[in-house]
Amino acid sequence: MRLAPYHSRDLMQMLQLFDRTVHIVNAADYTQEQLNAWSDGQPDLERWDQSLQVHHTLLAWQGGELLGFADMAADGYLDRLYVSADCQHRGVGTALCDALEGACSAPAFTTHASITAKPFFLRRGYRVLYPQKVMCRGVEMTNFVMQKDAPKTD
Repeated sequence: MRLAPYHSRDLMQMLQLFDRTVHIVNAADYTQEQLNAWSDGQPDLERWDQSLQVHHTLLAWQGGELLGFADMAADGYLDRLYVSADCQHRGVGTALCDALEGACSAPAFTTHASITAKPFFLRRGYRVLYPQKVMCRGVEMTNFVMQKDAPKTD
């Protein structure tokens, strides 16, 4: 597996992975209505591209296949982490998070984790600050604001 920085040319492949991952991996924890609101197949390409360019965004590749992607803001906010439905539990998410957290100088890392992702983040040492209800295209969804202190450096 190779981690590489984001380029705008990767966006369409990333969005396909995002949509497929949401609709397959998260299906056990969210209703079809919630999944369709989360990923309706009509993303704002400009907004996604700008956000991914502003953040530290990494993609995981193997043999030309996109395995997953993640992005983190300079303040330690992990905005997105998506791993292909075909590559779950193979260390892709761990590799992406390790690299992003290791490159960030923020005192702590935060994320808004889905019900599905919450156990992954708990294993990484994040703690739940609070659950929250968010509106996504008029549909209410639950996620968790989670945080982890950055390792102390000498």
